[in-house]
Amino acid sequence: MKIRTEQFVEIAREEMKNTRSKAFLGLLPPVINAMRQISLATFPDPDAAQAYGAAIRGEVVTRLPELLEEFERNATARGTKVVWARTAAEANAFVLDLAKKKGVAYVTKGKSMLSEEIGLNDALIDNGVDAIETDLGEFIIQLLKRPPFHLIGPAVNIAVEEVRDLFMEKGILAEPTEDPVALGYAARLHLRDKFHRLEMGVTGVNMAVAETGTIVNVENEGNIRFAKSSPRTQVSIMSLEKVVPTMADALHMIRLLCRNGTGQKMASYISFDTGPRAAGAIDGPEEVYCVIVDNGRADLYDDPVARDVFRCIRCGACANICPVYTKIGGYPYGWAYTGPMGQLLNPLLLGFSGTSDLFRACTLCGVCKSVCPAGVDHPRMFLYYRARDAAGDPKLRSRGRPLKERTLYDLFAWGATHPRLWRQGAKRMRPRVNRDARDGYLSRSVDSLDGWFRSRDLPEMAEKTFQERWKEREGRKANA
Repeated sequence: MKIRTEQFVEIAREEMKNTRSKAFLGLLPPVINAMRQISLATFPDPDAAQAYGAAIRGEVVTRLPELLEEFERNATARGTKVVWARTAAEANAFVLDLAKKKGVAYVTKGKSMLSEEIGLNDALIDNGVDAIETDLGEFIIQLLKRPPFHLIGPAVNIAVEEVRDLFMEKGILAEPTEDPVALGYAARLHLRDKFHRLEMGVTGVNMAVAETGTIVNVENEGNIRFAKSSPRTQVSIMSLEKVVPTMADALHMIRLLCRNGTGQKMASYISFDTGPRAAGAIDGPEEVYCVIVDNGRADLYDDPVARDVFRCIRCGACANICPVYTKIGGYPYGWAYTGPMGQLLNPLLLGFSGTSDLFRACTLCGVCKSVCPAGVDHPRMFLYYRARDAAGDPKLRSRGRPLKERTLYDLFAWGATHPRLWRQGAKRMRPRVNRDARDGYLSRSVDSLDGWFRSRDLPEMAEKTFQERWKEREGRKANA
């Protein structure tokens, strides 16, 4: 799947004209957010529960290296083979080599944003090992070759007619139908056959418990449990930040993840796996591998502000309430991570070059921060990104703001600190600015500037300033 974050503005403009997406975004996110509020209310003290979750994730960020080493020790002691991958290429190469050593023709995959981040599917398919997504939404967007639209429902915006045509084209559906239940059943039969003959499964990780070496997965479809229990070889891939200190911490974070993500007290399937199949057991893999992927995170951890992004538990609550996401949907973000979560992660993982539109497309309203169960301060981080981008940051492939834009901002700042000159300049420039604004020249001229101006129009200036109108008002009152 091609990364298209550099086309954020263009795709966002297209999506704002998409009537189907607009209708969906006007319905699903508010409904999920309402369900979230109802389910959070089942806590004796919802605010305290959220604060406790933020404290757990804060401890994880502070103790991350130590907790990862503890997880490795305990997981290894219980039979899991822990593999460290510094880059996406290393992680993909390990999974591919393992698949070839085992002689498998295909692997089934549980939903994993990390696997989309590192491009695992393409790496396997390009080298002769088929990778089959088994989450229904992920299965559909894999066939369509599109990024996810929403964290919870990657393909929830796809029209039923398009799914019908897709399934007919791929031979998944025998007879055309627009019945969602029949379409889901056809996909179920197609995927169930893959599980019956499965030799190797690949899944993501929601949490990894340092205290016990346990891997936790949360889902609603049961496909991850199939991918973990059916094959002889099972591979879990996780990013560094998925570790939690204790099982008690994991249980609390599961409660928060389900409530904030889907508005459920508990997801339909929650799996706790500690090592391979025990002697005498009838289910479970003979071999379990856990691939811990860095992919640039260790370098980010050195930054005391940027490391705060590691708090995120991927619940998606921030997207459901974000005034940007709820207008443009997931496609403009152009990658696995969407909404405020994507605005934070994508620039750090991909670099600021080509992604600055993401963290500049924020009103700084703070609603994402207000609902986050992990304590992420999104507005603070967006401002931090903007400052680093404006100054130029070679580590994040930022060249700094263009000279003409910096000059314009410097001129504005100088004028704003000299009130008398500002008033005189505004009075003299007003006629020309308004004439140019009316004929479109002003918008065309600032369009050549990058960043803030590229997606915003400048309005006409008022004929009188607020101060002028106030003085006139006070003068009339004095003469009355």
